[in-house]
This record gives sequence, structure tokens and C-alpha cells, in this order.
Amino acid sequence: MTAPLLIQEAGAVRTAPASGAHAFWRRLRARRSAVVAGAVAALLVLTALAAPLLAAVEGQDPTTYHPDLVDSATGGVPVGAFGGMSADHWLGVEPLTGRDLFARVAYGARVSLGVALGATLLQVLVGVAVGLAAGLGNRWVDQALSRLTDVVVALPVMVIALAALAVVPAGFPRPVLIAVMVGLVGWSGISKIVRSQTLALKQLDHVAAARLSGWSGVRIARRELLPALAAPVITYAVLLFPGNIVVEAALSFLGVGIKPPTPSWGQMLSDADTWYRAAPTYLLIPALLIFVTVLALTVLGEGVRTALDPRVASRLRIGTGRKKEAGA
Repeated sequence: MTAPLLIQEAGAVRTAPASGAHAFWRRLRARRSAVVAGAVAALLVLTALAAPLLAAVEGQDPTTYHPDLVDSATGGVPVGAFGGMSADHWLGVEPLTGRDLFARVAYGARVSLGVALGATLLQVLVGVAVGLAAGLGNRWVDQALSRLTDVVVALPVMVIALAALAVVPAGFPRPVLIAVMVGLVGWSGISKIVRSQTLALKQLDHVAAARLSGWSGVRIARRELLPALAAPVITYAVLLFPGNIVVEAALSFLGVGIKPPTPSWGQMLSDADTWYRAAPTYLLIPALLIFVTVLALTVLGEGVRTALDPRVASRLRIGTGRKKEAGA
């Protein structure tokens, strides 16, 4: 029977609670802030994916210099109001070079979001693998991997990334290098979560039965543990993503991240450091985009966490109901 079960109680007909993906989407849609944040995040992703198309619609590209659009007498300040905004240059142009700012922002979204995505995926893969190995292994394996995780937790991410980026040859692709470095030093948090959840799941009857049946650790992890770990892992990954955007922006701002002419929001902020008085839009636009992106992804991550955990959603409903009763 595919239709929802109907329960008649106190003269009213109610629909039984849904489960699975349908229940998740229903709880997520109930949080308007998460829906708005998801729409903003989707728009930013579409902008990154469609950057060549959007730049073509504007009629510009991110690398062409327009020296006629900057005033050499003032040291390269864009000509015109609001950083040279016009019908041909929707967000104005860069100081000194005259490169189109909208095209660089759109292409920069590809780099900034791509680096954050790659770092997040690597953090999840390493963290889940180490957490599962620690939780399923014997006492010695658990102790060794737990101490390794503690060491990684103590590592200063920015310092390690700065050191690695300073010694790696300049010819190595910087976006890939940043994603790998951030991913390799940022997996400890998700590893601790997976290990604790694995230790709890091992005590369940069906997991214990699988171990007694001679299943390998890989098979137990794939068949019994990973489906149960999906909710906390997805939630933590969504919350890691905005933090990785900030790390990429910070590294580029410090001059060891993305190098010109490749555009990224952090690299644009670094270049705008000397122009914030003469051309404030050059600083404000990438800074605003980073702020909006991080805020939207953080709110979306909180919404996903609530939607994946029915207990949190139930507590929120109870709290809302009490507020309504108190106001009645």
C-alpha cells in the first residue's frame, strides 16, 4: 500500500509521519531559512558552472586588459562611477588593469567553490576511513589511530598550509594543491564523530551477528555501518564546506594561495587591499560574495542537520508549540 496511512484520532483524520527521503525533504522545506539559503547556494553554484556563458552574455572575459577604462593620472583608478560600472561592464572593472570584474567574479566562484568542494570531499574520505578503522579495529589499532587524530587536531591548519604552499614549485596547480593541503589537515573532526558512532553501532545485534558470521570489516562497514553514518557525515560535510571557502580566501589573501591571472575571491581581496579607498567596489564585491556564501551554506547546513535528525525536529516542534500556547 503506497498511499500514506490514515489515522483517525479524536474525530480528526491525520496522516502518519513519512519516513526516509520524503520525511527529510518535508522537514527541510519546513525551515524557510534553510530553503532560502539553499536557493542562494544553488544560484552561486549555477553562476560558477555557467561562468563562460554569463561572461559571453556580458561580452567580456576575465583576462582581457582595458587600459582605456582606468585613469593613468590617478594611478589606475577606474574611470566612471562605482568602479566603472556600465552596460558593458556590469560590476565595473579592476583598478590598474581594467579587467572586467563581473567575469572575474563568475570565474572566481569556480575556483573558490571548487577548492572548497575538493577539500571537503578529501576530508570526508580520510575522516570516514580513519574513523571506521579505529572503531572496528582492535585496541591497538584504535589507540594508534586515535593518537594520530589527536596530533592532527593540534596541527595549525593555516601554518601547515602556508609552509607547504611556500615550498611547492610554482608550476603545480594551486587550486589542487590548496584543496589537498586543507583536506589532509582538516579531517580529524569527522574522524572523531565516525569513530564514536562506530563504537556505538558495533554493540547493535545485527552488527554483532555480522561479526560473528565472519564478515570482514570492509563488508560490515559497507553493508551495516555506512548507511547509519550517512546522516552525521552529510551534516558535518555541509558545515565544513563554508569553512574551507574561508581558508582558501585567507590563503589567497596572504599571497600564498591562488596566483594571478587565475581569479578567485580571496585573490581579488588580496589585490584590493591597496585600492579600498580609491575603488571600494573592488573590495566590497568579493568580500560580500564570500560573506553571503558562507552564511548561506552555514544556514543550509544547520537546516540539513535538523532535517536529518528527527529528534531535533521534534524538539523544535515542541518548543514552537509551547510558545504558541504561552502566547494564547
